[in-house]
Amino acid sequence: MNLVPPDTLIVMFGGNGDLSRRKLIPALWRLHQEGLLPGNWRIIGNSRNEFSDEAFDTFAKEAITEFCGLEPDGEAWDVFADRLSYVSEEFTPDNTDAVRDAVLAAERDLGGEVCRLFYLAVPPPAFPIITEALHAAKLTQRARVVYEKPFGLDQDSFKELNQLSHRVLDDEQIYTIDHFLGKETLQNVLAMRFANGMFEPVWNRSHIDHVQIDVPEELGIGTRGSFYERTGALRDMVVTHLFQVLGVIAMEPPYAFDAKPLLDEKLKVFESMLPLRGADTVRGQFDGYREVDGVASDSQTETFVAARVYVDNWRWAGVPFYLRTGKRMADSRQSVTLAFREPPSGLFPGLNGEERDGLPNDHLTLELGGQEGMQITFLAKKPGPALELTPATMTFAYESSFGSEAIGPYERLLHDALMGDRTLFTRADGIERTWEIVADVLASPPALEPYAQDSWGPTASDELIAPRRWHLPEE
Repeated sequence: MNLVPPDTLIVMFGGNGDLSRRKLIPALWRLHQEGLLPGNWRIIGNSRNEFSDEAFDTFAKEAITEFCGLEPDGEAWDVFADRLSYVSEEFTPDNTDAVRDAVLAAERDLGGEVCRLFYLAVPPPAFPIITEALHAAKLTQRARVVYEKPFGLDQDSFKELNQLSHRVLDDEQIYTIDHFLGKETLQNVLAMRFANGMFEPVWNRSHIDHVQIDVPEELGIGTRGSFYERTGALRDMVVTHLFQVLGVIAMEPPYAFDAKPLLDEKLKVFESMLPLRGADTVRGQFDGYREVDGVASDSQTETFVAARVYVDNWRWAGVPFYLRTGKRMADSRQSVTLAFREPPSGLFPGLNGEERDGLPNDHLTLELGGQEGMQITFLAKKPGPALELTPATMTFAYESSFGSEAIGPYERLLHDALMGDRTLFTRADGIERTWEIVADVLASPPALEPYAQDSWGPTASDELIAPRRWHLPEE
């Protein structure tokens, strides 16, 4: 199987921004080290800020050092740095010359009509401007355009951007990215379910009591106050990452692991989801958020969301999916927990009813962040003469099982985009449906609940899941 992409020119709009620094440049460096970049390639960074080629080299080296764990050097770095350049000019429909000239010059250097990959690592309001500018500059031929999330901020803005992008680009040129879909463990859900006879028979409402998708974050807003004010946790995390994870967990088996069948099955999940109601939603804001630069003193933007959603189809009817995410929480975690129903037997007295509250349901946990892997927790007999049950676990981790860590999501998705593979990207009809699901809550949001920094969010989120409880990292 050929894993080397065709010769490509990569243009990163927002090239000296936070996303490029933390994710894109380190991911491209790792692909370079693994021999998974094209045989011939160039990277052009762009922003309206003054930035020289030399400054971009330094920026890239510092980013790789910080986020890859070691300073790049030697021939590998010389080759990488030699292929970096920068254009300091705002790219708009009326101001395309600098970027267009740099693209054409780089293509001549590469040897002609190579593939073009444009990555929009910019705030969502810039998406339409850059899309129109690509059209005005006549750069859409042989192009793939990667849009970061969120793609729109509500139904209306999604439709406007979708119509514009499809007027300028063909559907197969549009890559709407959600990096959670590039996580190895989430992809492994499909293998675990459909390649093993032990899981699929119990992956349904008859055996599963509830599902939790939990993404608390210790980090705050940082310097993104003005951006976050326009989005908030519901738009930034739930409509994008958490719904996409839910789609993979709840989907029916696709007839093949290809883009269309996989995206079709996720769409069926979204279409089966009941609209989110205010009564099933908790919005919170951490103490001190309104003091962050760029945040209004009377801000009503949520930094925390917990929600209860239902997939109303044959497999999942009546099973609640609990979603939680927030900033400045007690710990960072990205996990999915499927809690199985309690057995009906009275063979072990004291395990049913109130006395069982101190023991967790037997459950399967998928770790999507940090040390990716899976853990099955169940009740087992504690060693000794008495028949005493206690929780036990079996763990699968990529590093211990395969001798290496899982490939990072941005490496995977950037490589897929270079290869022209849209399987792990999102699709317009699915995105539109997710905006429909949250439309009522966006129009009439529940009142904000304050919560202390370094906590687990508002107490109302515990009431939302009661009598169940959130599975915390230490468990």
